[in-house]
Amino acid sequence: MHFTLGELAGRLGAELRGDATLVIRSAAGIKEAGPGDVTFLSNGKYRAHLETTSATAVIVGPAEADHEHPVPVLVVDDPYRTFLQVLHLFAPSLDLPPTGIDPSAIVDPGATLGERVAIGAHVVVRPGAVLEDDVVVMAGSYVGADSRIGARTLLYPNVVLRERVEVGARCILHSGAIVGSDGFGFAPTADGHVKIPQIGRVVVEDDVEIGANSAIDRATTGVTRIGRGTKIDNLVHIAHNVEIGANSVLCAQVGISGSTKLGSWVTLAGQAGLVGHIEIGDGARVGAQGGVTKSIPSGETVSGYPATNHARAQRVYASMRHLPDALRTLRSLEQRIEELEARLATSTPPARTETEFHETLREHARVSGGRKE
Repeated sequence: MHFTLGELAGRLGAELRGDATLVIRSAAGIKEAGPGDVTFLSNGKYRAHLETTSATAVIVGPAEADHEHPVPVLVVDDPYRTFLQVLHLFAPSLDLPPTGIDPSAIVDPGATLGERVAIGAHVVVRPGAVLEDDVVVMAGSYVGADSRIGARTLLYPNVVLRERVEVGARCILHSGAIVGSDGFGFAPTADGHVKIPQIGRVVVEDDVEIGANSAIDRATTGVTRIGRGTKIDNLVHIAHNVEIGANSVLCAQVGISGSTKLGSWVTLAGQAGLVGHIEIGDGARVGAQGGVTKSIPSGETVSGYPATNHARAQRVYASMRHLPDALRTLRSLEQRIEELEARLATSTPPARTETEFHETLREHARVSGGRKE
């Protein structure tokens, strides 16, 4: 696929300053872009790369429009958002199975399929499952009994939806994702750990994306819920009875313990870990590798372990770099104090001179009102 620069400007609603006949074949970042690529500039700290880029054209904002540029520019209000549009234009078509059921798939007669459903090779669909219109289930995936998949949802190869799982519309589940695995519940007894039946469900609302090899456990009772628009990265674990609000973002290797509740627009950076039975308020953010041991108010940003206010955590980290020097100073001061105490303990007061003796007598007389002793 390719466009002339004029055609691309028209699709993007951009103001073109440069040769409209140049051909654009792909998109790339400003440092790696080459001939035939369009790139973008939305952060001033990358402006120096604009002078050396090999891109054919650059998408810029109004603040950059009047500068001199070595290549043609497309002027838009939001360069980053416009670049996302460009990526969609050049994204390769997905290799999806055709509409219908592959001969190797096993679809139970008790399942219900909507219009234009595509089921790939070796897929298993169990009784009572409902797949709404335009659902795509790619090779090797499993759709459990009495589960439901909303319209236009895509399951990549080897996704597992266990029984009674509900996935909303326009969701994307990447390879290896498992939704509805048993929650980690065991009761210790004298004979060992006895498994607690996990009889709840998982509900994934509309427009959720779940990364590769992530696991979302079913509730012990009730529902584990993933709010609409939430985006989950690879290798994330969400335990039983967790509730996540709308439009939250969970980065790679995040772990959330059971019965914890997240509000809307929460961000958990990579490898953040949350204990169970706490609440994270709307818009709260946890830094990378943050260990959260208590609830976080709405809008708060925390980091470190145990997670605390981000600005305070940064000061703590900065102070830790000086700890070796501080310890050496402390040990030196302790040694000097010990030496001074030893000298004082063994020394005797010096003898007073005759002058000092008479000065002492005069001072005593002054204080006593001149009385003679």
